[in-house]
Amino acid sequence: MSNFIDIAALADIPRQGARLVKTAQGCVALFRTADDQVFALDDRCPHKGGPLSEGIVHGASVTCPLHGWVFDMTTGQAQGADEGQVQTFAVRVEGERVLLDATSLTQRSAA
Repeated sequence: MSNFIDIAALADIPRQGARLVKTAQGCVALFRTADDQVFALDDRCPHKGGPLSEGIVHGASVTCPLHGWVFDMTTGQAQGADEGQVQTFAVRVEGERVLLDATSLTQRSAA
């Protein structure tokens, strides 16, 4: 069962950019693509802990600002030769508001 909570205004997330949301369970990066898709991922790159919220958004991918690892925002999987994955969270847009699934947030992986 999903329990979506209002977390931000869509306008608060720049197109091809991100915003960091601090929660009791840790930091979540909200990403917005050029065509207004929104994704939510754990903010820490599994490689060296880089802040993905400071990365470069291109298409449905984000590139870590520290060492250039590229993650598919739909799956959290590293692309190319890099191995690793970041946790994704269910998110949806209703009107101009971004909603995050609090259930998936509280069940996040301990890392």
